[in-house]
Amino acid sequence: MTLPELWTHKPQKILAFKAGDRIEDIDTNSSPGFDGDKDDAPELQRDRNERFAELQEMLYANGRRGDHRSVLLVLQGMDTAGKGGIVEHVVGAGNPMGIQYKSFGVPTPEELQHHYLWRIRKALPTGGQVGVFDRSHYEDVLVVRVHNLVAPDVWGARYDEINAFEKELTEAGTSIVKVAMFVSLEEQKQRLSDRLEDPEKHWKYNPGDLDERALWPQYREAYQAMLDKTSTDHAPWYVVPADKKWYSRLAVTELLIETLKSLQLSWPPADFDVKAEKKRLATA
Repeated sequence: MTLPELWTHKPQKILAFKAGDRIEDIDTNSSPGFDGDKDDAPELQRDRNERFAELQEMLYANGRRGDHRSVLLVLQGMDTAGKGGIVEHVVGAGNPMGIQYKSFGVPTPEELQHHYLWRIRKALPTGGQVGVFDRSHYEDVLVVRVHNLVAPDVWGARYDEINAFEKELTEAGTSIVKVAMFVSLEEQKQRLSDRLEDPEKHWKYNPGDLDERALWPQYREAYQAMLDKTSTDHAPWYVVPADKKWYSRLAVTELLIETLKSLQLSWPPADFDVKAEKKRLATA
């Protein structure tokens, strides 16, 4: 079986959230649509990273010529779900000049003085860029909801507001790839334990992660509402099982590749006389 044939179904179809899908039904240790295994992953990841890098640089090159189109990858998931691994092992394969990365943590005092989308708008990718949000505006219907940081009628109104915001972005030329990554509590516990056992990973460990872990029932409700209310035709959610890191990375790579392919990119033509420049160079 050749590398492309390892995908029996396109991730864009098999991972797309559908009305009625329930979080509790997700098999976080599964690899939907993929007929290979972990041993196949390294070679396939290298192959698909090359394809992603080619398309991403093509987008960047067109952006340098004034093309306003961009791609925004939104990564949401509980702690240890593997968002950082996606950034490093997938997006990291691209040309860094064409990548805009932003991690959204607890809002700063300045950010709290503004509308919750203020800091999001400031970080949006410009033309030719692949933007990456490690957490995002969805924190304002997840963490905010679970911790009762604002009244229910306030966060409840944000679903429609987010949908309108994302529709505005897509109409302006930004293709949005929203990925919700789900890891089992057992796998999360193992990953947290690994961080505690390895001094080189202590910097990744946050004692507050255990507090958030204890609130998983509330987060599950919040994530379900997020998926139900904000998976739209213009910005659908993709639900990615994340117990197998190799699978989640391959899946997100394919989602990005398919999104970039849909832009029907080509290398921008020279805006100078190529023959004349060759003659000048020959005599330089």
